[in-house]
Amino acid sequence: MNKYLLIFLISSIGFSQASIEKAEAFIVKKEFKNAQNEMTTFLKNKPEDKRAIEVLGDAYVHQKKWDETIEQYKTLTIKQPNSANYQYKYGGALGMKALSISKLKAIGIIGDVKTAFLKAAELDPKHIDARWALVELYVSLPGIVGGSFSKALKYAEELQKLSKVDGYLAKGYVFEYDDEPELAEKYYKQAIQVGGSVTCYEKLTNFYDRQNEPEKAIGNLEDAQKELQRNAMHYQIGKVCADYNLQLDKGEKCLKAYLSHYSSKDGVPKAWAYYRMAQIYKHKKEKTEALKWIDKAISDLPEIDVFKEERLTISGL
Repeated sequence: MNKYLLIFLISSIGFSQASIEKAEAFIVKKEFKNAQNEMTTFLKNKPEDKRAIEVLGDAYVHQKKWDETIEQYKTLTIKQPNSANYQYKYGGALGMKALSISKLKAIGIIGDVKTAFLKAAELDPKHIDARWALVELYVSLPGIVGGSFSKALKYAEELQKLSKVDGYLAKGYVFEYDDEPELAEKYYKQAIQVGGSVTCYEKLTNFYDRQNEPEKAIGNLEDAQKELQRNAMHYQIGKVCADYNLQLDKGEKCLKAYLSHYSSKDGVPKAWAYYRMAQIYKHKKEKTEALKWIDKAISDLPEIDVFKEERLTISGL
């Protein structure tokens, strides 16, 4: 091969790699439009580059441009139909499109969503995300358009063989929505025993919240705090206490602990803790103290309407 041609090819490959990595860096920095522009320009010269097509699709996902996302991922499934990941991403994009349109129009998409996820699961027997997607799909769909708790449990069983934690969480999810709360609680607790992660505790807490069992939710959050030593759990306990007008002294103590140990990694801005403190003092009929805290919340995040609504409620005490 002519050495100059070889040098050109090598530099061209290097440029391609750099351009795609630049777009991926834009995505990490949440500069999704820049990533889109980088890959759109790149693909004009290299329209067959699968990695570039995928990155462009990913950029569209973050902007919730579902039609454009579907176009990119569908292209990938045509170019490489036996890629489980491409099928999964295509199914996911179709699913998000279905959620963004009317239920009547969504019915026409559901079949393609299911086909893509089933194909992904078939192509990769260890694809956890595809099996989770099928569990959630079969649970959420009405029976008349293909929903099935038995099929959801089938994929929950497959998940359990791949990952006990995922399997238990999936079974908890299925039984919760099949109106079997005792079984749901059992499997959510088993997930905590096996995994013990923040996610596991959150799933059980949210289950108790949906079941209108705040005492159990608080107990679970206290267990999580003891095991994980996460400041965020202090906020969650305070939130439940404030929402349910329950164990107010404990809620106040936990929120003050959250604020005193606060850092950006805790996730929930301090303004929301101020808001919960205002709720607690409102429940205690301590109007002056409640107004002090709600004003702090509004000062920090003045655009949040619920804070202003709460202030009106407190002012009327």
